[in-house]
Amino acid sequence: MNVEKTKNKGGRPSKFNSIDIKQVEALAARGWTDADMASFFKVDESTWTRWKQKNPQFCTALKDWKIEADNRVERSLYERACGYSHPEDKIFKPAGEDPTIIATTKHYAPDSTACIFWLKNRKKNEWRDKPDDVEPSEYDWQAIAKVGAYLAEEVDSLKAPRRATPPNSRKKKV
Repeated sequence: MNVEKTKNKGGRPSKFNSIDIKQVEALAARGWTDADMASFFKVDESTWTRWKQKNPQFCTALKDWKIEADNRVERSLYERACGYSHPEDKIFKPAGEDPTIIATTKHYAPDSTACIFWLKNRKKNEWRDKPDDVEPSEYDWQAIAKVGAYLAEEVDSLKAPRRATPPNSRKKKV
């Protein structure tokens, strides 16, 4: 990225021209947030935001670099949702013998939580907990009315005064 050097108009010189753009690229590609990078370069987060506003090339490049990290995470989530395998070396060391290394393949089963997360974000209309496309006319109004009537009866029974029994009128068991 070719960043233009800005002429100082007075006041404290900006640290923007002294940051290493290659280092910013590497940090963004590894998933660092703006707050993390601002802290790393010892500037306030508002300064970092101002640099992005004043330097559109810098802002665009930063977004592009962050996409790399997002893509890696997306791929990892996909693999976790579908299950995956990878090569792995197992080391065995019987007593008194040299270690033996055996190449194996480790398998991971699909993860239902990752599947749900993926589908709720990628196919929102089909997998959302509360669909938007249900019309009020599709509700079961008769069932709703029955539940309402039942609840009203329960509330009324709780409000009804209870008949108090005088303490002396109870029959005593002998």
